[in-house]
Amino acid sequence: MRTEILGRTGVTVSRIALGTMMLGAWGNKDHAECERLVHTALDAGVNLVDTADMYSAGESEEIVGRALKRRRDDVVLATKVHFPMGADPNRRGNSRRWIRQAVEDSLRRLDTDRIDLYQIHRPDPTTDIDETLSVLSDLVREGKVLAIGCSDFAAEEIVAAQWTARDRGHVGFHTEQPPYSVFMRGVERGVLPTAQRHGMGVLTWSPLASGWLTGRYRRQNGLELNDFRKDFIAHKFDQSLPGNVRKYEVVEELAVLAEEAGLSLTHLALAFVLSHPAVTSAIIGPRTVEQLTDLLAAADLVLDDAVLDRIDALVPPGTDLNPADADHTPIHLTDATLRRRRD
Repeated sequence: MRTEILGRTGVTVSRIALGTMMLGAWGNKDHAECERLVHTALDAGVNLVDTADMYSAGESEEIVGRALKRRRDDVVLATKVHFPMGADPNRRGNSRRWIRQAVEDSLRRLDTDRIDLYQIHRPDPTTDIDETLSVLSDLVREGKVLAIGCSDFAAEEIVAAQWTARDRGHVGFHTEQPPYSVFMRGVERGVLPTAQRHGMGVLTWSPLASGWLTGRYRRQNGLELNDFRKDFIAHKFDQSLPGNVRKYEVVEELAVLAEEAGLSLTHLALAFVLSHPAVTSAIIGPRTVEQLTDLLAAADLVLDDAVLDRIDALVPPGTDLNPADADHTPIHLTDATLRRRRD
């Protein structure tokens, strides 16, 4: 397993990270198999494990905590905070009040005394970034958190956070976690070069584009979606959107390209993500040990320029095949009152 330094932290991490969103009610409900999956990844050289408090309402963190019981010191453990954890409006977001509570909850579920990388899962327009960085800095100084990161931040939000940290004496974000795949290349335009400019590690998620790049979804097969895809990410499969229709065509062309290169489609997709110089690790989210084993086989693949050029021709650099795939849209685009002047 190849490794790389995580930004400017000095911490070495595997180029493939284990994402655990599918461990628990959202995916694999067999806890024993989930723990076996974690151990299989660690035995293969994966040392970065990424979870979040909201994954299956905390169940994923609990599974990870049990799996790492005797191997905690061998792992760089990352989790996230932001999304609602109950009906109480104060049990969500990026406020000092909630982060203070959420980190204690995550430490308890993970059964650990520190979180190696604590990430803000999404921007929060209701909370000043100074407030968020202030409490995160306190947690770093207390030793409960060793490094901090952000996820799905726009380039300008990353810059604002770095400048705020510099001006107010806070700890700055060490990492960014954006979605990145052959189908989702928008982050190449601003997010990835901005992260590079600020010396941040980049942990990308959804390299298989929510399953599209496994080859499972083909026009002749139709769409059979599991509950998670129907309930949480239906917009990535909605056939009324031209971008989703286009996915069928690109999958077929990528399948041909992969075959000519002597690769599976999943290996081509994962190797593409790892080919970008800004990317530190690609987070994979297998539901089963079999899926994990297949993806780990792509850990050391390197695509040549000819293959990358053909991918560029199918999905141009800096573009998203379906713009609606974005999981976070800035509030100034969703709230019309912020775009319309009132004299």
